[in-house]
Formats: sequence, C-alpha cells, structure tokens
Amino acid sequence: MRRIPTIPCGIGLLVLALSASSTLAQNNAPVVSNVTASQRQDGSKIVDIRYNLADADGDACTVTVQASGDAGATWTVPITAVSGAVGAGITPGLNKLVTWNCASDLPGAFGSQYKVRVLADDGYNPVPPGMVLIPAGTFNMGDTFYEGFSDERPVHSVYISAFYMDRYEVTNQQYADALNWAKNQGNLITVSSGVVYRFNSGTSYCDTTTSSSLSRITWNGSTFGVVSGKANHPMAMVSWYGAAAYSNWRSAMQGRTPCYDTGTWACNFAASGYRLPTEAEWEKAARGGAAGRRFPWSDQDTIQHARANYFSSSSFGYDTSPTRNYHPVWGVGSAPYTSPVGFFTGALQQKADWGWPGSQTSYQTANGANGYGLYDMAGNVWEWCNDWYSSTYYSTSPATNPTGPSSGSYRVLRGGGWSSNANYCRCAARFNYGTPGARDDDGGFRLVLD
Repeated sequence: MRRIPTIPCGIGLLVLALSASSTLAQNNAPVVSNVTASQRQDGSKIVDIRYNLADADGDACTVTVQASGDAGATWTVPITAVSGAVGAGITPGLNKLVTWNCASDLPGAFGSQYKVRVLADDGYNPVPPGMVLIPAGTFNMGDTFYEGFSDERPVHSVYISAFYMDRYEVTNQQYADALNWAKNQGNLITVSSGVVYRFNSGTSYCDTTTSSSLSRITWNGSTFGVVSGKANHPMAMVSWYGAAAYSNWRSAMQGRTPCYDTGTWACNFAASGYRLPTEAEWEKAARGGAAGRRFPWSDQDTIQHARANYFSSSSFGYDTSPTRNYHPVWGVGSAPYTSPVGFFTGALQQKADWGWPGSQTSYQTANGANGYGLYDMAGNVWEWCNDWYSSTYYSTSPATNPTGPSSGSYRVLRGGGWSSNANYCRCAARFNYGTPGARDDDGGFRLVLD
C-alpha cells in the first residue's frame, strides 16, 4: 500500500490536505500524484477531488478517501457520500475524479481544520497485525524549539523510506511467549540465577523476578510467565541485546529472515525480519506526520498526565499537568510504574477494567495517539533504537535513511519513561544512559518492519 505526502489546499469552506500512499511491497507500488481539490460554489457543498493514479504493474487499486476534523490529528470524520473513482477496481489513469457530498456527511459543518486524504492500495503487503504504516517522506529532525540538549542539533532534513512500526510497545506477555519459544529451540538462551542470556554466553537479555523484583517476567525453572495483571504492560528490564534477540525470535516464529547476527550484533537491513528502528525512523514515526511540534500529538505543545505516563514537574513551562510527580493512578505502590500499552485513548477509564494501584475509581484520559496511530511514544518506557549513540552525529548524518555511527559505547534510547521529566518526552530528546547490556526498569522497545 502507498501513501503520498500531505498537500494542503484551500478550497472555500474547507481546507483539504490530500495524501496517497507508498508501499513496502516487492512488486511496484501505486503512485498518486497531481492531487487537486475544490469545493463547488453553487451552495451544494460538493467537493471535487482529482488525482492521477499510476501503477507500473498495471494493478487495479482500491482507492479510499478519509477525512479529519482536527487538522489531521485523527481521521475519524465519517465520509461515505462519495462517488466516482473511489472504491475497488480503480485502474491507473489521469485526472481521476472523486465527488464528495460533504453536506450529506457533515451537515452544518464549517471550519478551517478539515483535511482529506486519498489512499490507493494495490492489495500487496497489507499492514502486518499490530503495526502501522509510516509513509516515506522528509522531515526536520532535531530540536526545532532550540530548548533541549546540544546533541539534538543541528536540525537537519532527513528522508526516510516507508516502513511499518508496532502500534504499541512490546508487552511482557509478548516477550514471555517469545522466551518460551526460544527456550524450546534448545540453543538460543540460557537462564542463570534468573537472568536470561544468549546461549552459553555472558550476553544478558533480560531479568526475571528471580533476579530482580523490578522484572515482570516469571521463571519457574521450566516456563516463562508474567506477573499477574502485568501482561499488557510494556516489557522492561531488557537490554538492547534482549530487544534485538526478540526481533530475531519474532522473525523466525513468522518464517522471516532474522536481521541480527547474534555473534557481531550487526543488523542486516535487507533481511525480511523485524528489527529495532533507527533513531531517525523513530523520530519520524514519533512526530506522526506533523512538523514543528514538541510532542507526538499535533494539537498542542504541552504534556499532561491525562495523555502520558511520565514524572510531572513545574520546572518545564510546557508541562501543564494538574497533577505532579509520578502518574496519579499508575505511579503508586512498587516500581516499575508502567501503564498498560494504549491506555491513553481519550476515554474515561475505570479501575475495575484496568486494575491500577491508585485509589481513584475512574480516570479521564486524553488521546495520546499521534497522527500515525502510535501510542506511548512519549513516556511509559524508554525505547531502544538500533543506532549507536554519538553526541555529534547530527553534524555528519546522511540525508537519506541514516543508520547511525558505525560503532560506539552506548545505544540510543528515545521517548522517555514513567520516571522521566517532560523534557525527555519531547520528540527530539535523545538519551544514552547505558551500554547495550544495560537493563532498567523504565527501558523497553518496539519493533519495525521494512
């Protein structure tokens, strides 16, 4: 499936941003170009959307139109009254026309925050379960507010090819299931004093409750499990090696070619398997398609506990949470103070459903998802990236698909965690707190797929 870059267009009563898609398929992807939109001035409110559709393989495509009422933060506005070159079986060609009767779908609506996007899908390589497509494109990487650390500068333009990313951070249950699979292979892991290592080596992957009370992975001598109530919390106390090893296990479980050589820990970016995101991929994904924003969400440049699990402090003017310190419902009791992945949806959450340790019986969340539908890109746990860390890398970074320095002492982490201040939860913030073998109670990860 392919998505095209967003193109803003003023069209009378609506401002439309149109996009088409870019594919990760092995066959050639459909390409949408020359998109225009105009709203008729005859009082009908009908919007005419025109585009060109090309597909080198000649594949017929399914074309869809989506609408946003909040400048692209979400795409949930109903849009059903469409006709013309939309739906299944649309063949490649020029000047395709989609007619949208927005007066039918949006009676009485008037505003400047409406956007529309057009997507073309040739049916190849559907989005893998649990992942979202991060479309190809260029973005400004680094601290555009000039308020962070020196290693976040200079701001530089980076082009990233399309890829898929886990919608949520990898959970304790997902990791425990993979550990049991790896154990059954016979030669992938060793457990010693509760610590999981690469088979017959000193390379540590993760802790269990036997080795650390901060772990949520159990081990009874034969089977891995998860502490009760923590299955859907993000995996923590896992090293960079343990995250990369999980990438290989998940790949092998699905018949994909693993990316990591566990002897050298080099990543084969041409392999078909899962891997950790590069630092540039992570930041592009975190920004959700929005430019010049401080946090993953695009409707404001402030952060609150209602939207993320982090340590709130009055030291930062953009931290406007009415509650301070650890999260009021998750930051209670024994650490780690993680929250279930995807908790911050904008819903009124109930303690009876989520089992948080705080005393409140309900908690009103705000929508913490970004424009790509990714959750917890700010807070909960830090996320390992594939790159080695260098404080000066931005000065020499390639402009296209950078993969980081060739060597180093530390691996990059991004996103902040439940114990992090708001400044570490910014999209631009970088961190290098440990060597690849470091395991911490607020360190986790999520994976990508090319």
